[in-house]
Amino acid sequence: MADNNKSFGSSTQAVHAGTLRNPAGGVNSPLYADSAYHYLDAEQVRYPRYTNTPNQQAVAAKIAALEQAEQGLMFASGLAAVHTVLQAHLQPGDELVVAEGIYGGSDDLFATCMPRLGISITRAAADADALLAACGEHSKAIYLESPTNPRLRIIDLHKICQQANQRGVLVIIDNTFATPILQNPIKLGADIVIHSATKYLGGHSDLIAGAVVCSAALMQPIRALAVRMGASMNAQTACLLERSLKTLAVRVHQQCANARRLAVWLQQQDQIEAVDYPGLPEHPGHQIASQQMLDFGGMLGLRVRAPLTAELVERRLQLISSAVSLGGVESTICQPLLTSHARVAAQRREAEGVDAYLLRLSVGIEDVEDLIADLAQALRST
Repeated sequence: MADNNKSFGSSTQAVHAGTLRNPAGGVNSPLYADSAYHYLDAEQVRYPRYTNTPNQQAVAAKIAALEQAEQGLMFASGLAAVHTVLQAHLQPGDELVVAEGIYGGSDDLFATCMPRLGISITRAAADADALLAACGEHSKAIYLESPTNPRLRIIDLHKICQQANQRGVLVIIDNTFATPILQNPIKLGADIVIHSATKYLGGHSDLIAGAVVCSAALMQPIRALAVRMGASMNAQTACLLERSLKTLAVRVHQQCANARRLAVWLQQQDQIEAVDYPGLPEHPGHQIASQQMLDFGGMLGLRVRAPLTAELVERRLQLISSAVSLGGVESTICQPLLTSHARVAAQRREAEGVDAYLLRLSVGIEDVEDLIADLAQALRST
């Protein structure tokens, strides 16, 4: 594999880290599509479900290098990664403290599956002090996002990691929105970082994958359970993801630039009641985001004013696609009420402002003037 020297910059790591040597002399990792490997006299028994095939290892090494973590492990989806991490590190009787306002799929997993395993869930506001205050005698881990999905709330990661570590409480962070290009929670003290690699890491809306990075010691039980859970990534997906990661830095920087322009423009529109974007000075998390993120990301939350509704704006858009998921090179928009948060309890959705007027915009790499023009015609009053 290529040298994963931590002194390299993120753009260099995105291109080179983890690359397998190609015996034919090619510069890309070769695709090993095998599901059966010879094992006699081999250093290890390779099998796709064991998550140790060459392509699985190559892409895991690249993501670990980007996140400045010791090890990485790939999964068939982001939610498979979340589920495996929690089952590996929590036992019956443990408590998981969860930040409010996170991705609805994770929230649904916590609400439905964790109690069946004897793990209690305590929710607290997406704020470092609130999450730390919620930790009790049986708290084993804190699970959070920053920025959160979909309201883009920001949590002081250094503060929460430092104090949680002193208490022996694991900090597990979903870094999907920020990406390792903009934020490295491991450097700030996080124990385990999770990605839905379907989103920015894949970046082209054509694969589903998950990733976990952490220390070797914390990875050991995760890897052991992953083998038994069977949510492994196939070689073709791993190869496609590795290719996509090579352009992660350039994609994310362009998405950030476009998102900043759109956030400022949207603020000036009478049809918009509020814009959630940590890059705006008025955002309550702007100062903390400025300290722990390199840039502010490519995601926006926007609330339209009546008589407009989120659905009406969606249906009028011509360039920006109305679609589930995010992080692709193309701009997409959706109503969290009907998509990511449809299974979240109505009372909690309402408290988070997830209603018929909220839209989540994933900003792509298109010419920003074209995106502004599309939004302008969709926001017309008549």
